[in-house]
Amino acid sequence: MASGSASFGTRLSRLLSDIYPDLDSEILGSKVVEAFWPEESHRRKRPRRPGNGLWSEADALLITYGNSIVDGSHKPLDLLYDFLLRHMKGVVDGVHILPFFPYTSDDGFAVTDYRKVNPELGDWADIRRIGAAFHLMSDMVLNHVSSQSPWFNAYRQGQAPFDAFFYEASPEDDLSAVVRPRTTPLLQEVETANGVKNVWCTFSHDQVDLNFENPEVLLEILRIIRIHIDQGVRIIRLDAVAFIWKQVGTSSIHLPETHAIVQLLRLLADYATETVVLLTETNVPRAENLSYFGNRNEAHVVYNFPLPPLVLHAMLAGSATYLRKWARAMPPAPLGCAYLNFTASHDGIGMRPAEGVLPQEEVDRMIETIRDSGGLVSMRSLPDGGQAPYEVNCTLFDAMTRTFAGEDDLKVARFICSQTIPMSLEGIPAFYIHAMLATPNDHEAVARRGMNRAINRHRWDYPELTQRLADPETEQARVLTALSDRLRIRAQQPAFHPNATQFTLQLEDRVYALWRQSLDRAQSIFALHNVSADDVILPPSALNLIEGEEWYDLLTGEVFEGEATISLTPYQCRWITNRPGG
Repeated sequence: MASGSASFGTRLSRLLSDIYPDLDSEILGSKVVEAFWPEESHRRKRPRRPGNGLWSEADALLITYGNSIVDGSHKPLDLLYDFLLRHMKGVVDGVHILPFFPYTSDDGFAVTDYRKVNPELGDWADIRRIGAAFHLMSDMVLNHVSSQSPWFNAYRQGQAPFDAFFYEASPEDDLSAVVRPRTTPLLQEVETANGVKNVWCTFSHDQVDLNFENPEVLLEILRIIRIHIDQGVRIIRLDAVAFIWKQVGTSSIHLPETHAIVQLLRLLADYATETVVLLTETNVPRAENLSYFGNRNEAHVVYNFPLPPLVLHAMLAGSATYLRKWARAMPPAPLGCAYLNFTASHDGIGMRPAEGVLPQEEVDRMIETIRDSGGLVSMRSLPDGGQAPYEVNCTLFDAMTRTFAGEDDLKVARFICSQTIPMSLEGIPAFYIHAMLATPNDHEAVARRGMNRAINRHRWDYPELTQRLADPETEQARVLTALSDRLRIRAQQPAFHPNATQFTLQLEDRVYALWRQSLDRAQSIFALHNVSADDVILPPSALNLIEGEEWYDLLTGEVFEGEATISLTPYQCRWITNRPGG
């Protein structure tokens, strides 16, 4: 056996022993290999080296539902492909299509069949076509499946192996410490062929939690991941991964077995012939989120979850105080790992990641201001029986309607500034389609569907959207053009490599400022963001541009000599560099 194979086998056995100490790790290891590599040719002899080769400054992602664009005639995935080619080619190089499987609720996250594409969207050929043009991300909804799925129906009928596929508990168990993002009862009583059972439902009673204590569940998930890879998926988003392992009497979040399963998935990804990137979705406070980097042996990429509430606060307050304080304390991502920087997504803006960063009075001001802009708030249950804000629900574009000082006519400029910040940060930027398209709140969808998150899940009529984008005076055209231009510029700058050096500058509170330096140290960029409605003048001492050299603002074309005074109009951003890339 080759040394690479021996190393793989040893690591696989150790992980399986950590997860399933009572089982034969060698026998189970053989089943894992068979599940993930039905064809031996898809397995590398040696692992992919950890390093910076998985991404570059040209990488950026678009987040979208498969049916964010519709016209009533064509398959939504056809329309999405057309939109991507017309408007996103050369702007982003990756696309996250949110769950595109058959489902019963939660806009796709209550999956009935992981092996099929929702026929209302299209088919696998449509997915493969998008995957051939962009790096494609799909959701592996690990924690749960639909209560109406074939798996759960088979469980209720007592059919093997599904009779042991779901996690059961008793109402008499001590579940007081369980951490959850919802307020519905944790356990659901169901009739089965084996009697009445109480199944665990972290998110809703239509989303029944899988039992990873049963290794057959893990093997089935591995077979599904392999199918997705074979269909062109290259980024696997591990949805709700923090909750997958339960233990009565504990918080049932971030348990050691959960981390061991992520390590197992990373091991398999590193030995895959395809370039497979793992992204963990853990909407929790910073230290808990960062733990999923592991020792460079878990996720390749983690979401920068504190960024959305902190950027939102900075734009509403006109002050980068808390955003800057958080950024200064953020460690660089380990070698071979990266942050995914986003400010808006299909969910609301999570408030838990702001815990310990934003004072409660600042959170309260944010919530009040968002409500004044037509937004909503979703709550979560606390162990003491109380409730706390879990997320604010509002399109980010409409969240910029007003600041703490009131409404003004600077909404578009404020919004573009908010989206320039994730472009400037260490990491890979990601943009929700409704941010790129300046989509307003969809209150009609909230009323029709009875869920707060529908406010930010509008479905654009493609002819109407096309007409709006063709008119340069519309908010949709102005925002998409501005963000696209900036992303094209960003893609040419080595100092914006996801792992390039970052230093947070201590300037005045109205300016969020970063210094980035390329990995070869040849290019520096001072990224300046005026988060206020004021004109700001930075004295020469603010940046200390090297005297005798010319510095260029990539966004305006202006040239600055050393010891220059830098002016910023309301919400203006500048990328001042010593060497324009490209």
